Amino acid sequence: MALPFSREQFFEVFTRYNDAVWPAQFLLYAAALSALALVLARQRHAGRAASALLALLWAWMAVVYHLVYFREVNPAATLFGAAFLLAAALFAWHGVVRGKLQFAWALDTRSAAGLLLVAYGLVFYPALAWLLGHRYPAMPTFGLPCPTTLFTLGLLTLMRPPYPRSVFIVPLAWVLVGVQAVFLFGLYEDIGLLAAGAAGAWLLFQRKTSWSHA
Repeated sequence: MALPFSREQFFEVFTRYNDAVWPAQFLLYAAALSALALVLARQRHAGRAASALLALLWAWMAVVYHLVYFREVNPAATLFGAAFLLAAALFAWHGVVRGKLQFAWALDTRSAAGLLLVAYGLVFYPALAWLLGHRYPAMPTFGLPCPTTLFTLGLLTLMRPPYPRSVFIVPLAWVLVGVQAVFLFGLYEDIGLLAAGAAGAWLLFQRKTSWSHA
């Protein structure tokens, strides 16, 4: 099935978005680093702070990217925006209101995988994009779906059970959508979504004792 937009239109959306929202990209990046620092420092309210950040990021992507910019070239962006708003609501409800998302790290494989995915979304993604010849503003920046999904699934990998499975649904669904950009548009930095999706799927289908009843 043919896409309703061309490769040039796809990258033009990034250009228009980045030009319009600057310097919000840096503010979102700083907020992500702050939330991550709270998790790494094992601060008492780190779970709610990280959940609030995730809710903000997914609401931002829903409204500012999908509904304002991407919808101009892709009618499916309306559906994407609705799904991302659902994700934001789930992070806010389970993490901020109910305090059910608790993040912690340890010297184990799970924490190492989670931190590696977080680092991929924040550091390796833009570095790899640059090495592959993508230049600002015609490139995905933090606060756009693919790098932010990498960061999100990395942070969720640091969750400690029990946790609600529902928070994984939209990020994992976006992995299936976003990874197509590798093959359709040459965004090879998005290949990391496969690792993020594998980690998220493993957590989603872990034994039932890891789940909350939410």
